Amino acid sequence: MMNSAVAPDAPWFRNYPEGVPHQPELSGHAVHQMLAQSAGRWPDRSALNFMGRNISYQELDQLVSRAAAGLQRQGVGPGVHVGLYLPNSPHGVIAFLGVLRAGGVVVNYSPLDAERILEHKIGDSETDIMVTVDLKAFLPRMTGFLDSSRLGKLVVGSVDEFSADPAAARSALEQAGELAELPDDDRVMSFAALLDNEGDFLRHPESEEPDRLAVLQYTGGTTGAPKGAMLTHGNIACAADQLGTALKTTVSSGEERVLAVLPPFHIYSIVVNMLFGLRNGATLYLHFRFDPREALEAIQEEKITVFPAVPTMLSALLAYPGLGDYRLDSLKLCNSGGAPLPVELQQRFQKAAGCNVKEGWGMTETAALGTFTPEGMVAPAGACGVPVPGVDLKIINLDGSGREQPQGERGELCIAGPNVMKGYWKREDATAESMTPEGYFRTGDVAWMDEGGFVYIVDRTKDMIICSGYNVYPRNIEEAIYEHPAVAEVSVIGVPDEYRGQTPRAYITIRDGEQEPTLEEMKAFLKTRLGKHEMIHSLEIRDELPKTPVGKLSKKELYAEVGR
Repeated sequence: MMNSAVAPDAPWFRNYPEGVPHQPELSGHAVHQMLAQSAGRWPDRSALNFMGRNISYQELDQLVSRAAAGLQRQGVGPGVHVGLYLPNSPHGVIAFLGVLRAGGVVVNYSPLDAERILEHKIGDSETDIMVTVDLKAFLPRMTGFLDSSRLGKLVVGSVDEFSADPAAARSALEQAGELAELPDDDRVMSFAALLDNEGDFLRHPESEEPDRLAVLQYTGGTTGAPKGAMLTHGNIACAADQLGTALKTTVSSGEERVLAVLPPFHIYSIVVNMLFGLRNGATLYLHFRFDPREALEAIQEEKITVFPAVPTMLSALLAYPGLGDYRLDSLKLCNSGGAPLPVELQQRFQKAAGCNVKEGWGMTETAALGTFTPEGMVAPAGACGVPVPGVDLKIINLDGSGREQPQGERGELCIAGPNVMKGYWKREDATAESMTPEGYFRTGDVAWMDEGGFVYIVDRTKDMIICSGYNVYPRNIEEAIYEHPAVAEVSVIGVPDEYRGQTPRAYITIRDGEQEPTLEEMKAFLKTRLGKHEMIHSLEIRDELPKTPVGKLSKKELYAEVGR
């Protein structure tokens, strides 16, 4: 963690609203202490709303303490890594903070990942215990890993147990065929059993120090295997504090109502929804999954004030046939992150909802924080905001010299600040490659900065596609396609997509004597090899693929064809 020394005359300071300090107000607390503080300040205020049930801050704090005690009885403590494989439900909040309160480390898992990626993460992260729920989309996959990986224990929640009417909720899920039966296995315990105690956990002060690991958040790479970004208590707590400083004149403590529909395993959701919301005494309205109608109903009926989203969500709301039937005037802050926000989409949503969409930029390695759009401002077209308090950004030459670029010139965006990760888990080589000699993290994004400190990201140095806010790495897709017996060569690029931002397109050549696969046949072949977010959406078969003079496959020509 680097505390950046931002120059007092940094150009972006002139765009900070009055009342927003240039330096963040950092608490220095462990991540889970945010909840304890809020429970002391707003004990009776609703912290979570899920399936019609309100859970107060005091009750949530007690549930987290009981989870911590239960986890400790399962062997969790300093150095023990606990995986979370969960939908958007109270289980995620309780387990996340419970693991940290027990002294352990959280490892987040995505249900979008292919099985071999999940298996890699379990082994690489040294995950011993996994918390999941009794849904067919979650439980069966994890049950299988009890025999094929180092995973030794499953804690399984019932998706209905925190609802206002558990019997009705369970009946609806059963009728929809979504529930999975718990296996009769000593290695499987219920979430209810985990919480069956008085909350008498043992505190481990050494595990709460700012530089101690709190979360392993995996991010992909162009070389295939995902890398675990080591986010410390200091990184994550500072990120929440930095965001609180940036939005000091926008949000009110103890008053906001947040629509929480972002996937809970994403760093954007963890910091902006959960931790920032709980830090500020907000009520989080948790939805299992994003549904346009349900989101619109919640905004109108619950008078939602804050809506963190990704561009695809905004696009889905605008496309909903009954949009005009809902009142959205309670919204005072809509934030878009995870992927570039098209200007047209931003303007259309503002017109429909009467709320300007603020764009920000961040990465897994920066605990989701980097830039924000100040209150009262509409960012220039194409800009993703100015640096948040406590962050220093610089742009260096792409020639490898490390020389800082003058204002307005493109180069690689580099960032320093207390929110920047400690490094990559077990990857000292990758950590060293990602840092400048001065300690700035090299983002891999090509950007430029204007005279007011607004940042414009125009390309990526890394071969990466962003689909609906998720990082998708062509190398992973190409390796899976190469396993098809008919494929001779393959190149995958991201092509523009009005809904997702980008989608993967594969260009292939066919081996002599083999039959050309159709798109649907290729998708069927890739189904067990790729996550849903990685699946190709188009396929072109060619006689040959573009190559460099030395024979290396070249994507430059393919990107030129699709207008990138």
